[in-house]
Amino acid sequence: MAERGLGLGDDVDDGLRMQRLKMELRSTINAILDVRVHARGMTEDEAMRLMTERGHQEEGEAAGKWRRALLTSAQLSTYYVGYHAIREVVAAVRSGRPGATDREVHDGLLDHGSPPPRFLPMLMGLPHPPS
Repeated sequence: MAERGLGLGDDVDDGLRMQRLKMELRSTINAILDVRVHARGMTEDEAMRLMTERGHQEEGEAAGKWRRALLTSAQLSTYYVGYHAIREVVAAVRSGRPGATDREVHDGLLDHGSPPPRFLPMLMGLPHPPS
């Protein structure tokens, strides 16, 4: 939707694209935070600066995320990993079915419920790399 827009005018479509980019930035920062906290000893000050300055997050949201990072190892990275895994599946669907409409691609993905993304190519009858 963000790529195609809602057709409600440039302001609305630009706002939708900006929201998508903000979510991509947030998931990337989540993954960086997760790794640096658990593998590199990132401090709370460093984490807060990353989230508020580079990630444009509110201080309260960043403080909550800091607590989550301390309590759950690898959970914050799942957003990034899942998003990119789904993007790879969508690219494979578009490559394997070049005439498919956006709706056909999305319906094809959603027809299978919510399995781990690594199973979607097989479920959709697409070639998939060995894991």
